[in-house]
Amino acid sequence: MTPPRLTFPQALAWAAGPEERLFAEAERLTATCAPRLFDRCAIVNGKGGRCPENCKWCAQSAHHPAAVCDVHPLIDPEACLRAARAAEAAGVRRFSIVNSGRRPTGPELEGICALLRLLRRETGLGLCVSLGLLDEPALRRLRAAGATRCHCNLEAAPAFFPTLCTTHTQADKVATLRAALRAGMDICSGGIIGMGETERDRIALAFALRNLPVASIPINILAPIPGTPLAAIPLLPERDILRAIALFRLIHPTAHLRFAGGRKRLSPAALDAALRLGIDAAIEGDLLTTAGNAVAQDRAHILRAGYAIPC
Repeated sequence: MTPPRLTFPQALAWAAGPEERLFAEAERLTATCAPRLFDRCAIVNGKGGRCPENCKWCAQSAHHPAAVCDVHPLIDPEACLRAARAAEAAGVRRFSIVNSGRRPTGPELEGICALLRLLRRETGLGLCVSLGLLDEPALRRLRAAGATRCHCNLEAAPAFFPTLCTTHTQADKVATLRAALRAGMDICSGGIIGMGETERDRIALAFALRNLPVASIPINILAPIPGTPLAAIPLLPERDILRAIALFRLIHPTAHLRFAGGRKRLSPAALDAALRLGIDAAIEGDLLTTAGNAVAQDRAHILRAGYAIPC
């Protein structure tokens, strides 16, 4: 049975109360309300680098020329298919094409639709796209080509986001997600923790996401990248990461909470704790500008936490 929806003051009270009580409630909700079939996805960098947006955390931004990242046009179809087949062979069931940039150009959009048609024909994967700020006509074309999910992270609390990016707004992101819903897709949206925000900001992000029918919530942990404005920010302590996961589970008792970037630095004990407290999904393999976890490494933790993994 789904528990009553938590209010913002109630979430703040959980955060201010005894930590063992917070963790115990998150474990209870994870065991009783969250999906027990672990959801794994993989991504491919469809187009890399030279992004016109000025997101402070991102090495792909053209505003941070000291940051090093791979710059390339839209991925070759055969390379994309190889990546998708490798993910499918590893037991992953969902695959996303992720592009750098504000939005695809007309020819790029057609190229992505062609990639989706190829993947739909040659694999059994569920297909996702993460292509920036899209309107409904573009999303309907992507849906017709085979994409069933649109990803666009809110990234941070509404009040904190403008300190991290000024070339677009969080409202632009929400508009993309709502357009995706109208186009017949489900949506994936989360954020990054460890960018200098407070715990209250993390709670505010969780509530902003609750205003949308989000099927999947990626939780990224900032991995400071040399050359970006956040390069020197202190690493978020493991305890704060676990508290964030627990609070997200209290606010989203039935959603998939998906480990994404940054988890590679966590200790084995912290990874095990994160799975007990709410993580029941993950992006497998390498990410866009940071290394990810090996599938076999993740699998051991997932099985130890008592989740089932689709074959």
